[in-house]
Amino acid sequence: MAKGYWIARVDVDDPEAYKDYVATAKPAFERHGARFLVRGGTYNALEGTARGRNVVIEFSSYDEAMACYNSPEYQAAKAIRQKFSTGELLIIEGYDG
Repeated sequence: MAKGYWIARVDVDDPEAYKDYVATAKPAFERHGARFLVRGGTYNALEGTARGRNVVIEFSSYDEAMACYNSPEYQAAKAIRQKFSTGELLIIEGYDG
């Protein structure tokens, strides 16, 4: 079964307040077996418009990635994230070929 991934590109407007998002999202990530592959870090924007923070999170499956996003715990965190950041988030099924 192919894994599922969250790919997020975010500009954080209030880094101090954004810490509340991180803390609130943690239980959802733990419950759904999230594994952070990329969490910030150095990057080189070679094409397109860059964002200040890039995150890739791996889940055991696409369905598990979706379940994490739709969980009440993550929805509470999302409400915080949207107040203090701008960005894009997509959930994608990995290649299992």
